Amino acid sequence: MTEISAPGRWSVARANAWYAKLPWLVGANFVPSTASNQLEMWQADSFAPDVIERELGWAADIGMNTMRVFLHDLLWAADRDGFRGRIERYLDLAHGKGISTMLVLFDSVWNPDVALGPQPEPRPGVHNSQWVQGPGRALADRGQWARLEDYVGGVVSAFGRDERVIVWDVWNEPSNLNGGRFAELENKRELVSELLPQVFQWTRAADPMQPLTSGVWSGKTLYDDAHARIQIENSDVISFHDYQTPEKFEAKLLDLPRDRPLFLTEFMARTPGSTFEGILPIAKRERIASYCWGLVAGRSQTLYPWDSWANPYIAAMPDPWFHDVFHADGTPYRAEEVALIRRITA
Repeated sequence: MTEISAPGRWSVARANAWYAKLPWLVGANFVPSTASNQLEMWQADSFAPDVIERELGWAADIGMNTMRVFLHDLLWAADRDGFRGRIERYLDLAHGKGISTMLVLFDSVWNPDVALGPQPEPRPGVHNSQWVQGPGRALADRGQWARLEDYVGGVVSAFGRDERVIVWDVWNEPSNLNGGRFAELENKRELVSELLPQVFQWTRAADPMQPLTSGVWSGKTLYDDAHARIQIENSDVISFHDYQTPEKFEAKLLDLPRDRPLFLTEFMARTPGSTFEGILPIAKRERIASYCWGLVAGRSQTLYPWDSWANPYIAAMPDPWFHDVFHADGTPYRAEEVALIRRITA
């Protein structure tokens, strides 16, 4: 099927010329160990630059040179100046460690009921139990879409010419219905189909120098999935998620457009067989930018597997850990993993 490009999308030549100037990118989806979700990472009362600096230092020490970081629209609505200042502070700390940043504007994963302020304590033994969606249920209120547009335009205008920001990921897993774990909007997928192209347009209207993307995640054949088509046709660089074995990962590559740079924005879940030793050599060979899920075990609790939502790990720790590279004190979970990352990024 012939690929279609949305208005304003970068040409293939521009995308590849931009990517050719970069090193091979290897990093993580980053939330400090002291934060259970995006709000706890960024709100003034729980923003922890000392922790961020320390944990990014551990990442840099093993050769990681990039991070993917989630923002939230409510933070902008409540305190745009403070939020902008904390993003600036984070970018300073990351840049000081030689780390570039992909910023994520919206996210459809986990809890759609989101509120500012102190966040609930993580549920014992449960994977990512307090992560929140953005915009969450505001997706169904078209009266709030102007506020969402203001957020996108404001953040992208503030950092769209900032060399510390490498890519804008406009929406993480936009059509994810979260496996029945939450009462989702009945028409969520239809609303996403309407709003997702507009979010790309709002982002482009702010004229960033960085490319735009939104990661294909569902595992279906791309052109049999309406949301994957929207993502592909609007993305300057192609991003995707894969938590499968190396063999299935390589098979997935056959189903992705290969004329543009590829960003693997989520991988590494040890239980189903997505590991550093299995995936990173392929990614290096194919020059695919790669971001594992999770860096330091903490309040996000992503060392627990997805099935912990049904069967919390109360009596014993999972063996192996699902995600995450370091214990909270900086000790590697597996010394051989960090040795591999050091070797392959050297």
